[in-house]
Amino acid sequence: MFRTQICDILNIEYPIILGGMVWVGRADLVAAVSDAGGLGVLGAGGMTVEDIEKDSEIIKAKTSKPFGLNVPLARPDADELINAAIDCGASVISTSAGSPKKYTALIKDRGAKAMHVVSAAKFAKKCEEAGLDIIVAEGFEAGGHNGFDEITTMALTPQVASSVSTPVVSAGGIADGRGFVAALALGAQGVQIGTRFMASAEAAAHQNVKDAVVNMEDSGTAITGRTTGGPARCLKNKLTDMIVAEEAKGTPPDKLMEMIGGGRSITACLDGDCDEGSIYCGQIGGSITSIKTAGEIIADIVSEAKQVMESLNSL
Repeated sequence: MFRTQICDILNIEYPIILGGMVWVGRADLVAAVSDAGGLGVLGAGGMTVEDIEKDSEIIKAKTSKPFGLNVPLARPDADELINAAIDCGASVISTSAGSPKKYTALIKDRGAKAMHVVSAAKFAKKCEEAGLDIIVAEGFEAGGHNGFDEITTMALTPQVASSVSTPVVSAGGIADGRGFVAALALGAQGVQIGTRFMASAEAAAHQNVKDAVVNMEDSGTAITGRTTGGPARCLKNKLTDMIVAEEAKGTPPDKLMEMIGGGRSITACLDGDCDEGSIYCGQIGGSITSIKTAGEIIADIVSEAKQVMESLNSL
């Protein structure tokens, strides 16, 4: 029922893609998502070539199904990470935070599929010109770094889908079958999901982080970084309160960055300090009430989506 062009391009059963989450999307989660019929994607933002090699071996030991890798193009060694991932068996390379133009030929010449995350239709058009296989339209509801235009998923998805002929995947604010069906209705041929999988048994995030997502409310995220180089959606905590207050006071970006310091996402995701650490989290986290396995999450999405479609067909 839900087989789309995305499934054929990626050789997967369901058009459900794991968002490339730094410190969260490691081998166990990637393998579990792929094995359940979606596409698991390693979040390589904080990984080295050696990390990629190690995680890839674990993934291939757990599943024979396709997997991918996400590379933020802000990294100066992006081409090295891409080559390492393909050498290790990744069949899909997802890129973000930069222009994919110079990397698309590298990816496709090596036999992998190229996918890029955009926050506006104008960037989607450039991706199509560059020859991307799939374009991910990510709305401002999403956790992590988002676009400056702050376009929501419901507004962004149909505009991107109408502006390009390349298959579009919708991301941001999707965690269940209802969101899945809505994305398809808006013109997407698949979905990319992050926050829901962060609260999964296989996610590499600290248990404190998973519990924080389960316990958050719909208003439980904050936008930081509007003055320091790029907005990012995080779970509200002591750290975000400080950043938001300092930005409101007009604290200069360089001074604020000194106050924040480095490694805050490690502080949360790996060390479990949910007060002083940075937890990238989407607004949809308020609807997540339990920690499940990745397989259960995908099965729930597909089952609920079928129920929604049956209900709509009966109207």
